[in-house]
Parts: sequence; C-alpha cells; structure tokens
Amino acid sequence: MIRTLSGATFRSVFGTAKPVKDITTRRLHSTYDVAVVGAGIVGLATVRELILRHPSLSFILLEKEKELAVHQSGHNSGVIHSGIYYTPGSLKARLCVRGATLAYEYCEKKGIPYKQCGKLIVAVEQEEIPRLQALYERGMKNNVRDLSIVDAKGIREREPYCRGIMALNSPYTGIVDWRMVALRYGQDFKEAGGTVVTESEVNDISMVTESPAGSTEGMKYPIAVRDKQGNEVRCRYVLTCGGLYSDRLSQISGCSREPRIVPFRGDYLVLKPEKHYLVKGNIYPVPDPRFPFLGVHFTPRMDGGVWLGPNAVLSFKREGYKVYDFNARDFADALLFRGLQKLVMRNITYGIGEMYRGIFIGAQVKILQKYIPELSRSDVLRGPAGVRAQALDRDGNLVDDFVFDGGVGDVGSRVLHVRNAPSPAATSSLAIAEMIADEVESRFAL
Repeated sequence: MIRTLSGATFRSVFGTAKPVKDITTRRLHSTYDVAVVGAGIVGLATVRELILRHPSLSFILLEKEKELAVHQSGHNSGVIHSGIYYTPGSLKARLCVRGATLAYEYCEKKGIPYKQCGKLIVAVEQEEIPRLQALYERGMKNNVRDLSIVDAKGIREREPYCRGIMALNSPYTGIVDWRMVALRYGQDFKEAGGTVVTESEVNDISMVTESPAGSTEGMKYPIAVRDKQGNEVRCRYVLTCGGLYSDRLSQISGCSREPRIVPFRGDYLVLKPEKHYLVKGNIYPVPDPRFPFLGVHFTPRMDGGVWLGPNAVLSFKREGYKVYDFNARDFADALLFRGLQKLVMRNITYGIGEMYRGIFIGAQVKILQKYIPELSRSDVLRGPAGVRAQALDRDGNLVDDFVFDGGVGDVGSRVLHVRNAPSPAATSSLAIAEMIADEVESRFAL
C-alpha cells in the first residue's frame, strides 16, 4: 500500500502558512502546476506518465476515498486482454494491443505477479462458428499475438473439462491483480515527487481573480480546486479522471451532461475450492452482436480462485456493489435519462434475462454448463460484484470511444476532463496514459 495524506491532514496542512513535510519529506504547498482528480487506474497511470515526462513540474493527485483504486480498478475480473474484439484500426484496438504489451513489461520490471494462462472463446452451437471466424480475422488484423483456431480436440487439450465445437485460442491473454498494478503506479508517482491526497472529494473547479494570500507569484496559478471539506488547491491546469463520476465532474466546469454515466453492476459467482480443477484458463462465449455485453465467462484469479459471470444489471447506486445498495440521486439520474430508456427498450428481453439470472443462480449455472457440463449448482457460491461506468448518449448508444472535454469560458482552456475511457481500461491503462498525456501537452503549455 502507498501511504497518502488524508483529507484531515490536507485541511491542517493547507490551512497554515508554514511548510509541512509529507511522507516523502517533500515540502507541501497549496499551489501546483497540475492537479489530477481521481485515483483509479487511469488517473494513476496518467499522473505517473505526466510526472515522468515533466519531472520539473509539481503535481498533486486528489482522491475522494480513503484509499486509492478501490472502485472499478479494484472490482474487476483481473484479465489482461489481448485485443481480439475491437474494430480493426480503432483506437480501442490499438490501445489494448499496446497496453497488454506494456502491462506485461511493467509487471516484469516491477516484480508484480501475473499469469499468462490464455483464453478460449468457445463456440458451442454451429450458428456461432461464422462469428468466431470473424473474430479470428478481426484479431489477426489487430495484430493479436499467437492467435489460432482450434477444434473440439484442441479445446479439450487446453481445457479438459470444457466442451465446444470450435474455439479461438489466445495464449497471450493473462490475469493480474489490477489494483496491485494501480497502487504501484501510485508508488511510482510518489517516488517521482508527486503528492497524493485522499478523502478529498472535489466539488468545485473555477477561475480565481486574485492570488493566494501571501503569494508573490501573482496569477501564476489561476485555477482553484475545492473539495467538500472546504480545502483549496491553486494550480495552473486540471485533469479529471473521474470514472463513475466523470460526467458530474465535467459539469462543474460547464460541460454538457452527455455522454451520461450509467452504472451497471456485474454479479459474479465463485467456484468452490474443490472444483477449481475444472478451469485452467479464461473461457469465454462467442459474443452475440445483438446484445451490449460479452456474456458470462470463467475467469481464474491470481489467488487461485475462479470467478463465473458476470451478469449485467442496472445498479441503483454508482458505487453500489450489493443488490440493495441505493442512492436516490444516482437512481433518478439513470432512470430519467432518455438514453437509458431507449437502451432498455431495445434490450428488454435481454435485460429481464440478466435480472432473472442474477436472482436465480441455477439459471446462470445452466448457461455455464454449456461450456463445462460437469458444473452443478452445488459447485458455486455467490461472489463479489463490480460496477461498470458505462457512458451512454441520448440515443441509447454505448459510447465506446474516448471522450475529452474542457468546458466553457476561461476555465475551459485550463481543464481537461476524461469523460470516457472505455473497457478494457485496465489492460490499456499505460497506453491510455500516453494518449492522455499527449492530449494534455497539446492543450496546455506545460
């Protein structure tokens, strides 16, 4: 774990004119060249990239939670994706392929454990084979490493308990603890001289009209970033990587409400320890283009466990990991949004099925048995859940590309919001960080 300043410490530090030393003996002050808001894996990777490129500048990272990387970065399947699914030549495809390479290199360099256990995308029906072959062609165009098609015998050689007609074999796919990776990004940032403040929930970003009291630097730091506790940081530029709250953060500086973040919860089942032998690597279904999500799959974990799932249902709270978690504002924002209404109407049957399978484990197991017939209801337990920040436009389309925004007025020229960093953001995090850093450099005079 990397040690950080809490919001209480932040208040006491920035409420005095005396310089105070933090855990890296670096002098704290209330002015910085760049403030980054949001310490998920994208924010951590990006602030690390920026400080490594610009070591002479001062950076502060603000996070609303007590710890770093506790939401999407700490609630995910842990897969290192290889880049099969994405449109050839698209930004997502290029970032995923490069990101996977960078992730493996980073884990090797930093001594972070990972397993390159591979993945099978398995066709169990004849009608799935054309889609599987199309995926193979797509993966080859994306330069996915070591991709091949295997028959039923090849499936059994790699996954003895898996049954299928044909499969796409991706040995380059792996698993890792992405939160461990994210925390290491944060450690790199601290070691390079960056400042991290936790328990600082930003609720205002605005231009100021006068310099800080006692300052001799004039209006060098014209942006004020304030949190709910009343703490204030002055800076030259602001970058936000808000994840589940990226739309709300961007509205602070006058951006449009769209694309809107709609939270979808994914509930996993876990395989009982005595049944772990059934799964060696990742086993995925052939995705159905009629539906917006990949479908349930088998995912081994770094701790030796095996997760099954997830489903995809609307979460009634943006950070709601339990079925009964509820937040009135989050619920109303989602339910009243025209884009979600249109998405639901187009996928009503699929959505009802997802909710049903979330309630009745046996229904989920029935789907999983198509791939591993030996699996039974008694072999699984309810497991953890994650919440995905899905960006939607007003027409109900999933926003699958990156969205940057600044805002209106003078503040818009000094603020950059990362409004959407689509899946697989963890796999692509180092490549995404390069792209965001390039965007920052193109907009701001660092």
